[in-house]
Amino acid sequence: MNTAPRPYQSYVYAYPHKTAYRELKDRPALRDLWASEPKNALSLYLHIPFCEVRCGFCNLFTRIGAPDELTGRYLDALDRQATAVRDALDQAADGGGTRFAAAAFGGGTPTFLTANELDRLCDIAEKRMGAELHAVPLSVEASPATATADRLAVLADRGTTRLSLGIQSFVDAEARAAVRPQRRADVEAALARIRDARIPVLNIDLIYGIEGQTADTWRASLDAALAWRPEELYLYPLYVRPLTGLGRIGAEADAAWDSRRLRLYRQGRDHLAGHGYEQISMRMFRRKDAPKQPADDYACQTDGMIGLGCGARSYTSALHYSFDYAVDMREIRSIIDNYTATGDFSRAEVGRFVDDDEARRRHLLQSLLQAEGMQLADYADRFGGAPADDFPAELDRFAARGWLDDTAGPGLLRLSPEGLAHSDALGPELFSDSVRAAMAAYELK
Repeated sequence: MNTAPRPYQSYVYAYPHKTAYRELKDRPALRDLWASEPKNALSLYLHIPFCEVRCGFCNLFTRIGAPDELTGRYLDALDRQATAVRDALDQAADGGGTRFAAAAFGGGTPTFLTANELDRLCDIAEKRMGAELHAVPLSVEASPATATADRLAVLADRGTTRLSLGIQSFVDAEARAAVRPQRRADVEAALARIRDARIPVLNIDLIYGIEGQTADTWRASLDAALAWRPEELYLYPLYVRPLTGLGRIGAEADAAWDSRRLRLYRQGRDHLAGHGYEQISMRMFRRKDAPKQPADDYACQTDGMIGLGCGARSYTSALHYSFDYAVDMREIRSIIDNYTATGDFSRAEVGRFVDDDEARRRHLLQSLLQAEGMQLADYADRFGGAPADDFPAELDRFAARGWLDDTAGPGLLRLSPEGLAHSDALGPELFSDSVRAAMAAYELK
């Protein structure tokens, strides 16, 4: 009998995970790292590590507040880093030059910055890095409290195509249980301002599995979100992680909670399907009749990424690199202070090299966890083989559990509905032994 593991183990949004990164002893120069890399369809990510509050479930790299003009000093450092990175890309140019196909501002909360600071952030992306923000998809994360009219006006004017609002629950008691102080009236007012700003795509984030949440209250949050007809909705399972607010107070984490989260996931998935939303991944749902946006030509499986800011990652084909990582607030403050004092951004400091096996795993992960699945021809074109030959034991297990769609056809590897529901168990099973060992040995701080 093939027994499925617990369904909620790890959200695989990037592979290898940052806890597998280590200090790079030789500190390779960026111009050398990018010398032979394709640079005609890069993604640009700018990280702002500040929030007005820190939610109880959050383990992201962010700090509460920014005293003593810290945001200004952070933007100064971001500008210095952008200058150094663009110089390195230009020195590594192979005749084709550098082009960005997509851009995003994340965090933290980018809209923690003032309107003038957001304008400067856009200038760094455009004037320092050369990204044409009006010509490519630009996604920005926000919170209800910081989605003010003046900030939204700057973002709309500078070409933002997608605004993602973290709400998590429209039920005030559930927001408090998640250690997220907010009032529904303020959330609704923020949504009205976003719609007034006419940013093409509104995404709303909701969380299921909060203490005290029921099928009825979950449906109430879903319906409250649907009333705004968002072009996208993300449904996240609640996780309780070490060093977070909920982790410190010992919130529930057992089989009964797993079952409750699965029930709420299925309820949310089916409810959105009944209201005209297409499932893109376990978490992402898109309104079928939403106006089509210009498609970018960036492919996360194959194309590189430039990350600016102390919590951002950058990807070449052979190395993923960033800065140090932490969850504890004191450690985060120290890393941010070191970042703002840095003068030389021309070298990679912390990262992990990606060999051929890891590249295959990453490609399979990032393709298979999408509802549309993976074209086997794309995998063969890149790696000269088939996933069934490279990962036979893993795919056999998935098939035995009913996680693979046996109606997908001979040229497509795709998850079944149950496979998608178990994405957070399936993904970690594709991690290599060496990445598992590095993550296990990492001392979270």
